[in-house]
Amino acid sequence: MSGQTVLELRDVSVRRGQRTILGPLNFSITAGERWVVLGPNGAGKSTLIQILATRTFPTTGTVSILDKTMGRVDLFELRTRIGICGALVAEDIPYEEKVLGRWNEAYDLWDESRAVALLTTFGVRDLADREYGTLSEGERKRVQISRALMADPELLLLDEPAAGLDLGGREDLLKRFLIFASDPAAPASILVTHHIEEIPSGTTHALILKEGQIAVSGPIRDVITSEHMSAVFELPMEVSFDGSRFFARARQLATPFRTTGA
Repeated sequence: MSGQTVLELRDVSVRRGQRTILGPLNFSITAGERWVVLGPNGAGKSTLIQILATRTFPTTGTVSILDKTMGRVDLFELRTRIGICGALVAEDIPYEEKVLGRWNEAYDLWDESRAVALLTTFGVRDLADREYGTLSEGERKRVQISRALMADPELLLLDEPAAGLDLGGREDLLKRFLIFASDPAAPASILVTHHIEEIPSGTTHALILKEGQIAVSGPIRDVITSEHMSAVFELPMEVSFDGSRFFARARQLATPFRTTGA
């Protein structure tokens, strides 16, 4: 599986009326890679993730996912091979549904064992008998990720999985992502976030969007730099890397602000 192309976008663009809101993009990932997509508000991140989730068709270009081309394949069948966590699926889970179980479905022993193992990996095993609607935001995110992985997907899409979490919840989730990413059998993944502090350890590549186009992409250490982040967000920034995680802050003003007075 290593080296196999998981998805490829060729000359993909999305237009709304006369305005191009995304693209043209040329982008591909291969098995074993773990990508993060960053960019300012309005850069096109949400539109891109909707395309990759097969929920939106591009206006122009070709999208190939898991050797299937959108527009030439049964999307319902393709979607079973893609795990999704985020706003795209959050509202699809009934609030009355139990964490371990789904409406009109019965788990066999193997399925139940896998479900329990995934809930354990993401720290919500003790919530198995709770109703989804009673969970906190952080607990729901963990359950969504576990469910996204239940069907053993070949591609995992994570749309701001740490959004809305407090500091402790974010750090615990990122620690669990590292455990997941260390599994050689884990699927290729794409994570969308606004903050580089939310990039999990083990992420291999990064893509930064600006005004609907790719500003820079490639191996993560080459992309997440002070120079690139300052240019994309149009604010002088200092980016640091502690060996596993990235952090950013605005640069200090060269001349401190002083008030006038006697």
